[in-house]
Amino acid sequence: MTQGYRMIVKAHGGPEVIEREDFAVPSPGPGQVLIETEAVGLNFIDTYFRKGLYPDALPIVLGSESVGRIVALGEGVSGLAVGERVGTTQNGGAYASHRLIAADKAMRIPEGIAPETAAAVMLKGLTACYLAEDTFPAAAGHVALVHAAAGGVGSLLVPWLLDKGVTVIAHAGSPEKAAQVPGEHTLSCDLKDLPEQVRAITGGAMCHVVYDGVGAASWDASLACLRRRGMMVSYGNASGAVPPISLLDLMRGGSLFATRPTLADYIATPEALAASAEKLFSRIASGVLQTRIGQSWRLEEAAQAHQALENRETTGSTVLLP
Repeated sequence: MTQGYRMIVKAHGGPEVIEREDFAVPSPGPGQVLIETEAVGLNFIDTYFRKGLYPDALPIVLGSESVGRIVALGEGVSGLAVGERVGTTQNGGAYASHRLIAADKAMRIPEGIAPETAAAVMLKGLTACYLAEDTFPAAAGHVALVHAAAGGVGSLLVPWLLDKGVTVIAHAGSPEKAAQVPGEHTLSCDLKDLPEQVRAITGGAMCHVVYDGVGAASWDASLACLRRRGMMVSYGNASGAVPPISLLDLMRGGSLFATRPTLADYIATPEALAASAEKLFSRIASGVLQTRIGQSWRLEEAAQAHQALENRETTGSTVLLP
């Protein structure tokens, strides 16, 4: 029986609670595939599970994004083969040398895409995909405001929208971050000044859609940047959850629409997942999207990687390598 290892959390706490555990690699059950991990994506949400901010039963094998080669197929699995490279964004179990994943949650990774690149981009890239393609089907002639434009999702969403011919107003938290963002209209002003800046750029027309992953701090400014019947897309809460809102505020803002989407609902079927993955990887292959891996760590060094992430010592994406 093959021996593997995984990085687990037996008690909530700081990075030091992450420890290595050896285990006997199991055989896949019905509908499952077993992969040998090649790369793992590190995400800030991993620290929330480690600290217990997000509930999960202990012990926890951390991580969601991982990429690897299939080494065994469970009963009833069709359309996949041993030796194929696949990835998944399923929560739990990524920090391991081997991982069982549901076959219907596995996405094929094209041979031209390095496993490190795929692991670094799947979660953020699929989010950018549903935001640009499905939540609001942005097209040439639309004006979109993107908050946190230099961040993980924003840095993919902005070029995705630009490639579709959308006029993008990109807002970042500092001039240094704004300088990293492509496009004609990049801002780093205080949020209270943002509506007036948007008004000047658009000649008073304002935005068809606002993509807001910041949350509480930016909510009022975002609403004020929308034109009549505009769409407010609140997909994250980096500054805290948006407080309860009154539907009358949407009416007063100009019969506005508002939605709070999440990725799982946009890749809920194998067909939807495959379609979204194809859109993402084709844009990486064509150069529309660039993935910047700022640092990599050995999987056994996950605690150090968490420490660096929480200390804001990382840039771009971080990957863990078994």
